[in-house]
Amino acid sequence: MNIFKQLFSRKQVNHPLKDEVDNALENRIRQLEIKSKRLTKLLFTGEYHSAFKGVGMVFKEVKEYVDGDDIRFIDWNVSARMGSTYSKVFEEERERSVYIIVDASASSLFGSGIQSKKELISEIAAVLAFSAANNNDKIGLIICTDSVEKYIPPKKGRSQVLYMLRVLLSIKPKGDKTDLTKALQYLNNNSRHKSIVFLISDFMTVGYEQILRITAKKHDLIGIQVYDKAESELPQIGMIQVSDAETGFNVLMDSNDKETRNAWLQQHLKLLWDTKMNFSKAGADLLQIETCQDYVKALKQFFIKRA
Repeated sequence: MNIFKQLFSRKQVNHPLKDEVDNALENRIRQLEIKSKRLTKLLFTGEYHSAFKGVGMVFKEVKEYVDGDDIRFIDWNVSARMGSTYSKVFEEERERSVYIIVDASASSLFGSGIQSKKELISEIAAVLAFSAANNNDKIGLIICTDSVEKYIPPKKGRSQVLYMLRVLLSIKPKGDKTDLTKALQYLNNNSRHKSIVFLISDFMTVGYEQILRITAKKHDLIGIQVYDKAESELPQIGMIQVSDAETGFNVLMDSNDKETRNAWLQQHLKLLWDTKMNFSKAGADLLQIETCQDYVKALKQFFIKRA
């Protein structure tokens, strides 16, 4: 078990008035909608559309046959009626489903700066969802810990995205631990067609390599690994108690000790490397984004690269 996770334990906050909680939630949803739609319009116009291929080819029209056209597409019925040779024209089928899988385990609550991993995950999910909606794609959501906490089947439209954000921001997961295998198995069992899948997690878990490869063969899979700066740079503040929020395991360490600080760094680098290798072996793409990093720039560069 990884004893160097500097994570916050899950805490329940009791508000005196329920309407205050509801108002805060609606305000946060509205803020995410405004920010995400602005980014989608100004930065991702065209990039998202061209970054992901459709699921197949559909018939568009017929046209007169010319030399060089594929003879397999000649429409003999139309040709017989028109008295000359016509061939079918196909175009890429753009409608597809986009699944966003969000890891809501306790480790996502950690953040050493102005933004926690959970907040970054929510923003990225919102931008991706509105980008998909703007492209007229269906969007679905899977929230997971060591089990599937919530499943929202894919649908189109702004109301679907707002519903997803409301669930994502308000859910209180029953589990603390991480099991990506169950989430990916659930996806594969409930998705009949090839889809675009964004898996957003800190990937502080093991044992998901096989199901990752299976999922990448069935879907267009993109992993987004979020992490915090303090998970690589241990602050020098003397003796500290570090707690693993997913297991409750505690350890006392000297943050001023050079070997301890180096072990902390090496452990984080290994996590990033292992995740990168897992996705590479599965034939899937991976973005690695720090909480203080410009995730908008990272996403835009990713879309352009894929296009």
